[in-house]
This record gives sequence, structure tokens and C-alpha cells, in this order.
Amino acid sequence: MKTRETALTEPMTLAFEVSVSSVLELSPNFRRITFGGYSLRNFGVHGDTMDLRIKLMIPSLAQDGSQLPLPAFRMDQAGWYREWLDMDPAVRGSMRTYTVRESRLDSVYPEIDVDFVMHFDSEGNGGPAANWALNAKPGDAITIIGPNSRAAHCVTAEIYSGIEWRPGMAQRVLFAGDETAVPAISAILESLPPYMSGQAFLEVPQAADFLDLRTAADVDVTWLARGAAIGRSRPHGELLQEAVRLAVPVPGWVGIKAADGGAGPEPEEVNVDVDILWETPARMDTAAIGATKNPDMPAGAMPFYAWIAGEAGVIKDMRRYLVRDVGIDRKQVAFMGYWRRGKAEL
Repeated sequence: MKTRETALTEPMTLAFEVSVSSVLELSPNFRRITFGGYSLRNFGVHGDTMDLRIKLMIPSLAQDGSQLPLPAFRMDQAGWYREWLDMDPAVRGSMRTYTVRESRLDSVYPEIDVDFVMHFDSEGNGGPAANWALNAKPGDAITIIGPNSRAAHCVTAEIYSGIEWRPGMAQRVLFAGDETAVPAISAILESLPPYMSGQAFLEVPQAADFLDLRTAADVDVTWLARGAAIGRSRPHGELLQEAVRLAVPVPGWVGIKAADGGAGPEPEEVNVDVDILWETPARMDTAAIGATKNPDMPAGAMPFYAWIAGEAGVIKDMRRYLVRDVGIDRKQVAFMGYWRRGKAEL
């Protein structure tokens, strides 16, 4: 029998040994890989997964193309991440962050779905995750680092940092993201209640990447394709920024702007080539914020909430526009730079 003392010391994350159950081509640039394993009986959080982030440990390949075995991970061991970093990259593999698109954890054989963006350059070269996903087949083994469901029943439950979607009392929402944010936005939309309304803008490489999304909420979903029928492609993020500016024009919608109206403060400068742009309401509540228009108002106390994610340079521009020009309170918007052009994730 588990005592109260042991329940309070459950690690928030665990390493889950899983294997590929199936591979599904969703579109030219999206591939869904389903991972299964009895270890996933201990995976999960309270409620819907929303934009739940997990880490995939991508195996290195031997000279014959076969996967090398991954090192064992003990999440309850302090310093495991530093120990992993110190390993030979050819042995440790690569660590990449992804979103849980869907889960079936109560099934006899628990499974989760992860949607991969299949991005390759003109010569067919991709990152470790895309290369692995391109060749993934049923039976391939992989390690997932994710939430320990047992920790959801102890004091660490509210500390897990893998979910950023926290709309509070907001009933009007705005989503904006490129293809890397599509799985998270899709999962959130499926969980929204009917009383929520708003708009969702999703920018993808081509029209063939438009996916069928389901939601009970009154949220208008608009897909934006960078690749045009005539063969001319728009710059990454340009369509997304245009859509957001049209949807939320200066001086902004009634009910969205900060309580005292007018333009907002200039947000702190973030060098997205060096630092991670990750500003969410939960972090704003716990940080010392001197530039917010309503420092005494907790996050989620207003009727509007926005969730913005994608390429960090694009997100930085939208952050400046929404906060400074429109005047939206920073504690009502989650800005997340999922990746940076020209910069590889570890």
C-alpha cells in the first residue's frame, strides 16, 4: 500500500519504452505515428492532453541503417539530463519535442498518436526526427519522456510544465500557428466546450496539408497555404501574420484590450537566435512583470485568450503587434517559439 509520503515523491516525468504500432500518411507534410506499449498505463495527466509536450528519444543509426539501442533512462535520478548530454551523440541519439495528438490510454494496449512534420530541404535532408519518421515502421522501438500519471494524484500535479493551454475564464479565443503547431491546436480544438468562440489560423506548406478538424466550439478554422497554385510560395509566417492583423486590428476588439485601453507596453526584447521565446500566462503570474498593464490582475481573468506558436521570429513579431500595438494584456496570451529558422534543436 502506497503511503502519503511516497505519494508526495512521485516523479513528474518517466521514461516510457514503446514501439511503433502504425504509420499513417495524413498529407504530403504530415505523418502520424502511433506508439504503443504497456508502459503507457502510467502515462498521462488529469483530463485532456491539450497541447501536452513530450520528448522523443530518437535513436542513432548504425552504418547498415539499423537503429542503435538507446541508453537506459532513470527519471528519478538527479542529473540524468546532464549525464545524457555528456554521452557520445552517436550513442545517445537525439532528443526532440513533440505534441501528443491523441491518446487511448484506457485501452487494453495503450497508445498515443504523434503527428510529425515531414520537412526536408531541396536535397532531401531532414533533421533526426523527420529522418527517423520517414523510415519508421511497426515494431521500431523508441523511448518517450512524458508525464507520470501517478504524479497527477500528488502535490506535483499542478507543476507539470508540458501543458500551456490555460484560458481561465476566457470564452473568446484566438489560435495562430504554423505546421509545427497544427497538432497542438488540433488537439485543443477537439477538447473545447460549445460556449467558446473565436478564430484559428493554421499556416502550412500547401493546400494538400489542410486536415479535417473537429470541434464543438464556435471557432472558425482558417487554413493558409504558403505554396500557391502558380508555383510561387509565400515566405514562412507572412500569411499567418496578415491573418492575425486582420482578425485583431488596431485598436483591437472591444473586450480584448487591456482594461485601461490604448496601446500596450513594449515587450522585453528577446534574441530568438540565442534565447527561447516562451511567454505564457502561467509564467507571467509567477514572474516579476513590470511591463504588464494590469500587474495585479491574475492570468485568465479576462474574457479573451490567445495561443500563438511556431517559428520564433514570426512569433516575436506577432508578440510585439498584439502586446504593443493592439494593447492585449500579456497575461492573456501564450507566445511560444517552437523552433527557429536556421537553428537546430538539440
